Amino acid sequence: MPQRASVRVRRAGPADLPALLALEHHAFASDRMSPRQFRYHLRHPRNRLLVAEAEGLLLGAALLMLRRGARSARLYSIAVAESARGRGIGRRLLSRCEQEARAAGAERMVLEVRSDNEAALALYRKMGYQPFAHRRHYYEDGADAIRLRKALPRRAARAGQKSAAEMRR
Repeated sequence: MPQRASVRVRRAGPADLPALLALEHHAFASDRMSPRQFRYHLRHPRNRLLVAEAEGLLLGAALLMLRRGARSARLYSIAVAESARGRGIGRRLLSRCEQEARAAGAERMVLEVRSDNEAALALYRKMGYQPFAHRRHYYEDGADAIRLRKALPRRAARAGQKSAAEMRR
């Protein structure tokens, strides 16, 4: 695939299931989602299963879980195809998840990451995530997880526009 191919992030659909399963198989040695789990998340009205694609190829995917009335959104999973790593795909998916969470009213995002996944930890730290807990033996293979969170502040009003709070005064 050409390096300059335009990457698009969009909501996944049922037609993406075979590519999602292949990505899951190649990206994770354990703790993989099953076809049934993917179908559930594709249908669930509060979850956002997003994919990054270029030239018809699936380059990455992210699953964001939103609970009605909850202040926190949860990034359940993010995976990038090996051939697409280092191209900013993970960052784009994470940014889109943050946008979706904000739009749904979430005030923060939480996630778990393997304590030995240095690349993911570096991305999350660069994007402003802070560790707040450690879970021992969290993953199927016994690996520990680090829990991270990030505040999702509302976007500031554009210059010359008043916020809703300012208009109420």
